[in-house]
Amino acid sequence: MSTVTVAGPTEMPRAGLRATPWRAALDSLVVMERNLIAYRRVPESLFFSSVQPIMFVLLFRYVFGGAIKVIGFRGGYANYLMPGIYVQTVAFGSVATSIGLAEDLQKGIIERFRALPMARSAVLAGRTLADLVRNVFVVLIITAVGYAVGFRVEGLAGFLAGVGLLLLFAYCLSWGFAVIGLSAPNSETAQVMAFPVLFPLTFAAGTFVPVSSMPGWLQGFANYQPVGEVVAAARSLMVGGPGPAANHVIGTLLWCLGVLVVLAPLAVWRYRTRTT
Repeated sequence: MSTVTVAGPTEMPRAGLRATPWRAALDSLVVMERNLIAYRRVPESLFFSSVQPIMFVLLFRYVFGGAIKVIGFRGGYANYLMPGIYVQTVAFGSVATSIGLAEDLQKGIIERFRALPMARSAVLAGRTLADLVRNVFVVLIITAVGYAVGFRVEGLAGFLAGVGLLLLFAYCLSWGFAVIGLSAPNSETAQVMAFPVLFPLTFAAGTFVPVSSMPGWLQGFANYQPVGEVVAAARSLMVGGPGPAANHVIGTLLWCLGVLVVLAPLAVWRYRTRTT
């Protein structure tokens, strides 16, 4: 009696298999698109994330600006303020990574991703890339508001270099907030956990006021912590502030490298422990 072999359907790749770098990149772009579509379908979240930095610009420019004295800036306090607003805006925007991941975990969406033949790294990479694109959009809005209140750049090349530097920092920071989002039980807790970390870094820096006006014991921290370095680098590149730009740019790049090297693997490890 002869044996008949029946050809079955082509076996689909199992979820969780190691993907090639090219495949992982494509999967990351798909997840990024999914997150951007979510922003488009809920425009209110994008609107209110843009309102906050606009309020900070108007508040510091017209309420506190007259009482804050800065030296060495053509254009006065408006030129001093705006680079700090940019950094604060993208840093606060990076919290969206924490909230988004916690929400996806809470709703079981990441569990569905695990059942698909896709690279596991795509979930985190796609999330952080989507938030980077959102930050670009918000930066464009803040630039228009800044010019309306008197902000003027020294040159287009320096301004674009400053924007690129702060977006790089925001992207690296997103991986740190990914760790928080993957550790929180829900999106509300993720937001509560993120801001106590971010507020001291943002306000204990030269973001809104000169570091020289702070107590001596705080000035060292304000000058050399990551947000302080990014603000100084962006300010030097965009408006030609006091101090050599190269030193601050190098300091920022070192902080970005350190944050990414430490926090990206930690986020991947936390993702694996939460989804296994």
